[in-house]
This record gives sequence, C-alpha cells and structure tokens, in this order.
Amino acid sequence: MTAPLISHTAMTVTIIGLGLIGGSLALNLRKHGLVQRLIGVEQSSAHARRALELGLVDEIDDLSSAVRRADLIVVAVPVDAMVAVLPPVLDAVAAHQVVIDVGSTKQALLAAVAGHPNRGRFVAVHPMAGTEHSGPEAAFAELFEGKVVVLCDTANSDPDAVQLVEKLFQTVPMRLLYLDGADHDLHTAYVSHISHITSFALALTVLEKEKEEQRIFDLASGGFESTVRLAKSAPATWVPIFRQNRLNVLDVLDEHLHQLQHLRELLAREDYVGLTEQIQQANHIRKILP
Repeated sequence: MTAPLISHTAMTVTIIGLGLIGGSLALNLRKHGLVQRLIGVEQSSAHARRALELGLVDEIDDLSSAVRRADLIVVAVPVDAMVAVLPPVLDAVAAHQVVIDVGSTKQALLAAVAGHPNRGRFVAVHPMAGTEHSGPEAAFAELFEGKVVVLCDTANSDPDAVQLVEKLFQTVPMRLLYLDGADHDLHTAYVSHISHITSFALALTVLEKEKEEQRIFDLASGGFESTVRLAKSAPATWVPIFRQNRLNVLDVLDEHLHQLQHLRELLAREDYVGLTEQIQQANHIRKILP
C-alpha cells in the first residue's frame, strides 16, 4: 500500500462532527502546523456556521467530497451515529488515506467494520479528554495536551496507518496506550462512564431534595461543583455511550450502589469507626491519583 503522508506538513484533514472533540482536535492540529487545510462535515447548519466563524475549519463540504479530498479523516460524531457513518467512509477511502474515530466506546464500532476490505486504513482511537460542554464554542486547542489516547486493536490496522496516528498524537502531545476493544470498553466503564452516570444521579438528587435553586447556587462549594460538573454533559453524547456499553456500566453501577448502601448502613447504625475505616480505604486512591 502507498504510505500516507507522515510529515504532516501538507495534510488535508476532514473532521466529521465539529463539537468539543472534533473542534478541539482541529484547533490543536492547526496550532502545531500539522495541516494545510481543514475541511468540516457538520449536520447542524448552525454548528457549521459557527465552526467557520471560530476558525475551527477552513470550509464545510458534503461527506463524500470531504472524504475524497482528505489525507486523514476524523469521525467525531456521537457513538451511535459513528456506527452508521464509519462503514460508508471506509467504502470511499483509497490506499493512501487514513481514518480514525474518537469515540468513547469501541466494541460496537469495531464489529461494524470487521471484515471491511478497507479495515486496515482505520485506526480506532479514544482521546481520554473532555469537558461538560459541547458544540463548536466549547472547543479549545489544549484539551488533549498531556492526556492519554487509547489506540484499539491496532493489529487489524495497516502499520503505516498506525504510524501516522501515533506520530500525530505524540505531537499533540498525548501519551499512547494500547488496548483491545473489549478491554477498552470495560475499563472506561469503570473509570469514565461511572463518573458521568453518578454525576447525573447526584444532580437529580439535589434537584429533588433542594427546591430552592438560589440555595443550591449560594451553598454549592467547590466539592459539590466538581462532583456534579459532569451532570452538565449532553444527553445526545452520553445516552449512546451508555447504550453501547450497557453491560459494563450496569456491572460497575451495581458495585457503586453496593458501596453506597454499605456506607448508608454504617451511618444508620452510627458505626463511625466503620465509616472511618471505609473513608481511609477510599483515601488509597491518592496512591494512584496524587
């Protein structure tokens, strides 16, 4: 196969989906001089117009033309849409082009393209970065810097395609981690997806119990704000993630409910020694996350 452009200096990049992740990647690639031209594909006309105003991309094009013109194609739409969009993108690519996704789940997507004749031109990618905000205005160039990017099932991708993607994310710069799709979905459920679903639950709890919105605003400390921050995340992003990773999320959610019930029982019976022991055990997370 013809090797793709490794030097990046003249790359044309098409980004399908110009929200937080796609837009931030566009800004970062431009910041590091990795692209000659950025082409956007965006279903929302309002988002497309705003992406142009913000300089996320140089132009908006239709899907088929934008794919045909690019050296690198980035699929940055919600994960349910990704399963529908990626196969026709792969149908259209040539041997010199590379396609990546930036989705938070992988098994369904990898199954959708397994056996595709152009499967080798696709590298499954998950940059472990994000905020609670969405849309083109949420994008910023530094979103990914210093974070981890997971490359999944790279044995099924062409070596030159993997090399391009590795060099690109090292330039961002990000730290590379390699997992298969099943392990990726399992561990992201345990670390990322549970954080979001519990944040949604906490927000719902506070909104149910505290009916005076001004009191929430007045009394919310840094701890509450940081814990509930993820509850501002868009359902259009997270419902598809929970759907695709349902069994893993249910598994970790059951354990979380068990831990909450245990803490409740300790408090209900005024077992403050036991409560202290549980909090001290939880403090061990400091060894992993200083």
